[in-house]
Formats: sequence, structure tokens, C-alpha cells
Amino acid sequence: MYDKIKELGADVLAVSTDTKFVHEAFVKQEPLMRNVKFLLGSDPTGKMCKAYDMYMEEAGLARRGMYLIDPEGIVVSMEASEPPVGKSTAELLRKLEAWKYVTEHEGEACPANWEPGKKTLKPGPRLVSKVGEFVNEKELLEITYKDFRLG
Repeated sequence: MYDKIKELGADVLAVSTDTKFVHEAFVKQEPLMRNVKFLLGSDPTGKMCKAYDMYMEEAGLARRGMYLIDPEGIVVSMEASEPPVGKSTAELLRKLEAWKYVTEHEGEACPANWEPGKKTLKPGPRLVSKVGEFVNEKELLEITYKDFRLG
């Protein structure tokens, strides 16, 4: 997944309130992290997590958040959840592909659950209340099912 993100011209920085020593131990002990290629950032004071509104003061921990930040430094997408729920790297990649697409195709928009190769929209008055005429509902439901299936 990381290689695909890099191909799209993006990078990943994972930040937590853990120290660099905890990160080192985690990477060595957790089989899923042994081949990690992206950077792990340590924020034990919570300064960065607070700046991105991810810090849980009462717990001294960070929420799980994902941000897409464009080359100008603008947050174009964000997602946050409490620690018991993990993130979806597939959804991060999908959003990144959609943002890259609309950046390269001015005046177009990607509908819900858009994937590369699927129809895009041209926002305007004729589209209001008629998105279903341009996007196949069955296809959207199938994509939604695939995105959220377990296992």
C-alpha cells in the first residue's frame, strides 16, 4: 500500500503520543510492523496531536486520525476515531486517488465511493437532485459493500 501512495506523489507520517523507544519496540515485536516503510513520529507531549484536535486530555493519548494535506499545506480530508476502532489504509488510498484526480481534472468531482476508472461528476445547477442519473446506485452499493466487508 505504501508503494502505491508514493507512486501517487504522497507520503505517510504516523504520529502517536508514544515515545520513540516504544515505537522501536513495537516495530521489532509486532509482525505487522516489521516491514514498515513510512515514518513514525513521536509526540509524547501531545503538542502535534493537540494542534490537529486529536488529543484526548483525560487519557493523555491521541485519537486515531488520518489527514490528507495537499502540497500547499491545506488539510483536504480528515478522519478521526476513538482508539478502539482502527483506520482503513484502503480508504486513505481511495481518498488520495480521488484528490489527485480532481486536482488534475479541474471542474470535476468524485462521487461517494468513487474509485479510479469510475464516473466523475461535473458540479453545477443541472446536477442538483439528479446525481442518481449520472451515478449508478447499484454500483455505489457494491463499492460500499466491498469497502466495508469484514475479513
